[in-house]
Amino acid sequence: MNDIAKPTQIEDVQSRADTRQIPINRVGIKDIYHPVRVKDRSGGEQHTIANFNMYVNLPHDFKGTHMSRFVEILHHEREIGVSSFQALLREMTERLNADAGHIEMSFPYFVMKKAPVSGVESLMDYKASLIGEQQGEEACMRVKIVAAVTSLCPCSKKISDYGAHNQRSHITINAKIREHVWIEELIDIAEQEASCELYGILKRPDEKHVTERAYDNPKFVEDIVRDVAVRLNSDDRILAYTVESENFESIHNHSAYALIEWDKEV
Repeated sequence: MNDIAKPTQIEDVQSRADTRQIPINRVGIKDIYHPVRVKDRSGGEQHTIANFNMYVNLPHDFKGTHMSRFVEILHHEREIGVSSFQALLREMTERLNADAGHIEMSFPYFVMKKAPVSGVESLMDYKASLIGEQQGEEACMRVKIVAAVTSLCPCSKKISDYGAHNQRSHITINAKIREHVWIEELIDIAEQEASCELYGILKRPDEKHVTERAYDNPKFVEDIVRDVAVRLNSDDRILAYTVESENFESIHNHSAYALIEWDKEV
């Protein structure tokens, strides 16, 4: 009778000790896609695909982390929901035996909008992210949106006999929150503080309206970030924020850019 070969013990190399005495702030996986569910303000739910970055810290005496565990944790649920995001962050940190964890979940987000005059409905897409940080027992959450808007140059309007140059702009709000804030609420702030918001479909009366709205509401990038900051300052649910505005200039071969960072707790 033949002897049955015993399986060979495979060494776990990444669990070896490391002697270089240098800790790593973040180690993990980037750019992995997974289905997610996101509740919207109307009471509905959007099923979409999110891009994940998942990291933990690594003490100085460990050679490596267990990369496969990140994927196992992510695939534990068929669809990740916003409500389960914090549990996912906590599970990742615990299973990787880490003191700190970081997850970024970025996804397209859609809002049905009505044209300002005709009322024609169309979908607008936005870039949204949930960002979670775990430090020991403490966790913090951030909501980030990028909204495309119109900005019209006050200087161009002032010096021109007729017309003024305008361009598409991106407003980015990255808000650290103490309690729930709808994605749509941050989108509303960005659009309301631009020269004019964008729409998927515009009929002729709508096009006249948005053109004149922008002309009557000129703003530099500096105006946009300051006006958005004023709105965020008045919201007690927001602990800290970064707001950015980038104008893709129509008469220059460069963008105009402004940024404000503020932490209410400092």
